[in-house]
Amino acid sequence: MQETKSFEPNTKEFDNLLKHAIAPRPICFASTMDKEGNVNLSPFSFFNMMGQNPPICVFSPLRKMRDGSTKHTLENVWEHPECVINIVNYDMVQQQSLASVEYEKGVNEFIKAGFTPIASEIVQPPRVAESPFQMECKVREVISISDEPGAANIVIAEVVKMHVQEQYLDENNDVHPQDLDLVARLGGDWYCRVTPETLFEVEKPIRSIGIGIDLMPEDVKFSKFLTGNHLGQLGNVEALPATELIENFKTQLASRLDINKFKPAEVRHQVAAKLLDQGDVQSAWFWLLMDI
Repeated sequence: MQETKSFEPNTKEFDNLLKHAIAPRPICFASTMDKEGNVNLSPFSFFNMMGQNPPICVFSPLRKMRDGSTKHTLENVWEHPECVINIVNYDMVQQQSLASVEYEKGVNEFIKAGFTPIASEIVQPPRVAESPFQMECKVREVISISDEPGAANIVIAEVVKMHVQEQYLDENNDVHPQDLDLVARLGGDWYCRVTPETLFEVEKPIRSIGIGIDLMPEDVKFSKFLTGNHLGQLGNVEALPATELIENFKTQLASRLDINKFKPAEVRHQVAAKLLDQGDVQSAWFWLLMDI
């Protein structure tokens, strides 16, 4: 068990660590409009999807830390409860950052950051042409937590229409994450990038009820060669392999190699760990349960 150190809210250390802890955070690149028709474009990393029926996104333009004043985006959605949430990928990340500069009210960040505005179909604020996903939204509610510096203003936005750049859609109108090159915010000045090298799949446990780690044999549960991730994979099976299947596996194995060298349980655990890293859960269980 690793030692921990504790931190209380409302300190500089806590605020900094919180942004590192809750990460990566997707970026809501929100275009809004005031009642006079002036357009604003600004990114927010306190953002996520919160529902599907209806489709709801939530983002939070915090009050400014220095004086508790409100941001132009918040003032705009109070005056004109519509926005477009434009998703940010790597090709536009530096321009997105430039748009976060605190320009004077009335300054159009589309122009300052060099983005191309295109007309929305249902709402009035324009979309960002460079964004791979552009979601027109009606603001259903704004929940202001307080008027203190750094306080949240939770904008609840219903997506009424979504636009996707065709280059990312396949013949089934699906997208592949390795093609999107999306980015997200971390703590401090740090971002991260979704690349093919960083992607991996975790099977959703929706097709069966896994046995869980608690029902595993003790030597497996407390193996020094199996990580928590390995145990999670093993615990997602609906039942342990039947004895007959294990014996068949052992017989086939013995026909190909000398299985006596795998007699120590720790050797079989090491083999199982490698199989789990390759996603072969069934074979890993055979190795773990095989009696030599």
